[in-house]
Amino acid sequence: MQKLWLWFLLAIALAGCQSSKKVTYAPDQIIPSDKALLWKISGNALKKPSYLLGTIHLIPKDKFKLSDATFDALAEAQRVTFEIDMKEMTNIAAQFSLLTKAFMNGGKTLKDLLSPEDYAFVKQKLDTKGLPASMLERMKPMFLSTLFTSDEDSGIDNTASMTSVEMELYRQVKRRKLESAGLETAAYQMGIFDSIPYEAQAKMLVETLRNTEGADDDFGKMIELYQQKDISAMEAMMADEAYGMNEYQDILLRNRNRNWIPVMGRMMREKSTLFAVGAGHLGGAAGVIALLRQEGYRVEAADVQ
Repeated sequence: MQKLWLWFLLAIALAGCQSSKKVTYAPDQIIPSDKALLWKISGNALKKPSYLLGTIHLIPKDKFKLSDATFDALAEAQRVTFEIDMKEMTNIAAQFSLLTKAFMNGGKTLKDLLSPEDYAFVKQKLDTKGLPASMLERMKPMFLSTLFTSDEDSGIDNTASMTSVEMELYRQVKRRKLESAGLETAAYQMGIFDSIPYEAQAKMLVETLRNTEGADDDFGKMIELYQQKDISAMEAMMADEAYGMNEYQDILLRNRNRNWIPVMGRMMREKSTLFAVGAGHLGGAAGVIALLRQEGYRVEAADVQ
């Protein structure tokens, strides 16, 4: 009986070692193929699993739903980490502190960057913000995009019917009194804006605003892919030259993904963490899931389609 008990204890110890050691994936298994938005991260010396959730920054409320698996992950997690800490994104004082970095150099304005038709369209949207047009028109277009998509009070037409996964998740964070954190700062993202020509930013701004009012099929297609949990198709869509982001993929996605991995590793070793980042960051060879697998983490779909 005593020998049997010792074998039992040894089996438990070996199981613990097995679950915490580095995981080696075959080359053809590095890139995720499952349709899932929630992924469980374990192994590689982690004492407790952490989770990775793909989000979408703007979605109709009638199409939004956190899965049961996500609520289970929230129950386990001790911290929720967003791309930028939502405390910072919802803090008015912090937002105003960034204004000094928000303006275009050389006295450029939106009118200099857009066709008369697109300028009239964007100006009408800017008027809904209730801020001086002369100030908004001098802001970097990508910064203006964040003003319209950062929360549900953005002033976009039909905003009452829209929300963001991050904002809904942050409500859960506050309700559960969980710690929140960010993989990068708003100031860092502002620096990214300086790496992309103003003309390209202006084009992205127009596309963002047209998508939100249903004037383009791209927004609807992205929502459909998100509902299908098809992170591979979402990654491919964002990399498609037709959507105007292809040549900026390194700046907007790949470099940021690589920068996040050591930050995620540190946070996961500290405590169980639920990471919530745009679903377009998850799939593909340069996505967060593939990068984590390459670092020796076991990353498994937790809400498979």
